[in-house]
Amino acid sequence: MTSKPVAFLMADLGVTKTHSRPYVSDDNPYSESQFRTLKYRPGFRIASASIQDARAFCLRFFPWYNDEHRHSALGLMTPAVVHYRPSPAGPAARQAVLDARLPGSSGRFVRKAPRAPELQQEVWINKPPDSAEKSQ
Repeated sequence: MTSKPVAFLMADLGVTKTHSRPYVSDDNPYSESQFRTLKYRPGFRIASASIQDARAFCLRFFPWYNDEHRHSALGLMTPAVVHYRPSPAGPAARQAVLDARLPGSSGRFVRKAPRAPELQQEVWINKPPDSAEKSQ
């Protein structure tokens, strides 16, 4: 990340190089979280895999990750649903299904009825302070 060719490539692609700490390129929690999911997926072999095996695995992994895997930070929806078919009724529809199943599951939820997770409106790695917080 400190070599001139990489910096020039990033500039040519319009990518702004940023680091929360100088010269640290591996502190992105989103990438780390996604990589952890990749490592623990059945069939992942890093030690004995060839480049062809790795490509074949990724051709299966990324469609699963984007179209089938439900993310807790996305209200247990898939990235494809959130990014390509956004619907304000998504969480409400999930809650309607939970509410419809509740009468038939007596004794299962003794403390409170299940709630569908909320979809986060924004996500930050290092959220800049609000102007109100700056003045205090």
